[in-house]
Amino acid sequence: MRDHGGNLDGAIGRFGGQAAGWIDLSTGINRVPYPLPGLSPAAWTTLPTKAAMERLRIAAARAYGTKTAILPVAGAQAAIQIVPRLDPPGHARVLAPTYNEHAAALRSAGWQVEEVAEPGDLAGADLAVLVNPNNPDGRYLPPLDVLALASRVGRLIVDESFADPYPAMSVASQAGHEGMIVLRSFGKFYGLAGLRLGFVLGADADIAALSDMAGPWPVSGVAIEVGSAALADRQWALETTARLMTETARLDALAEVAGWTFQGGTALFRLYDTGDAQVAQERLALAHIWSRIFPYSTGWIRLGLPGGEAEWARVANALMAGGD
Repeated sequence: MRDHGGNLDGAIGRFGGQAAGWIDLSTGINRVPYPLPGLSPAAWTTLPTKAAMERLRIAAARAYGTKTAILPVAGAQAAIQIVPRLDPPGHARVLAPTYNEHAAALRSAGWQVEEVAEPGDLAGADLAVLVNPNNPDGRYLPPLDVLALASRVGRLIVDESFADPYPAMSVASQAGHEGMIVLRSFGKFYGLAGLRLGFVLGADADIAALSDMAGPWPVSGVAIEVGSAALADRQWALETTARLMTETARLDALAEVAGWTFQGGTALFRLYDTGDAQVAQERLALAHIWSRIFPYSTGWIRLGLPGGEAEWARVANALMAGGD
């Protein structure tokens, strides 16, 4: 079932209100986004140039600490759609539960997909998918273990969409090793998901093939200018990481008051066992706070972090009411 967070239309349809009055915590998107820089008229009126695209690649390479080939694409989702078409379909394994578009995209491309519960179970697959850190539980595999796994599969896809706050966890510098491809999301950490920007990192030949699939203008001029500025602003990234790390503890404490049990997460989202996820989601929704629950768990709920003190106060009130 290809359900997703961010489905605020459905929440409004069920619980009323206007979008501006809701706090959408159903995704792992940073709700304190990077401040948009001034944009040149050319970003809107001309096709992206090769020089501008190269500036974006350089900014991404520096931000991710890699010298491997990089393809900018319209969000990590765009990469998920095309990467399965690099190789002839075979037997794929996905470490699950995880972001459900990986398995769906593989099946759409003709792959036989098996979902497995442990990293070691990925070994032997023609293609394996590891979301690292994982969505929704934050489970991660250390870089040395990821590299060891890469040598035991035909191709390893490492989705690092939530890795920005954890540079030491990333294998971006090793993309291309043993056929390994690394995916990065821009919109989640930088809070600009509507920009639709992401990156694929890998061996030269793989990136060239994916570039042919993506076409001559895989991202917009606006995405290039905003992405180049944001990725180069390392001070903002450091300050944002520090803030997020502090605020995860704040949300965990509120969830504990509500009687929820921490199950995992990252600096951008937290996962809790509520006992009854449907009831917990509806209680929050009555306060116009939207959350993410999962078809494979009756207890799990995932919350992103609120943005600003007004949102924190609303979430605190809703959670503390739930704990009474």
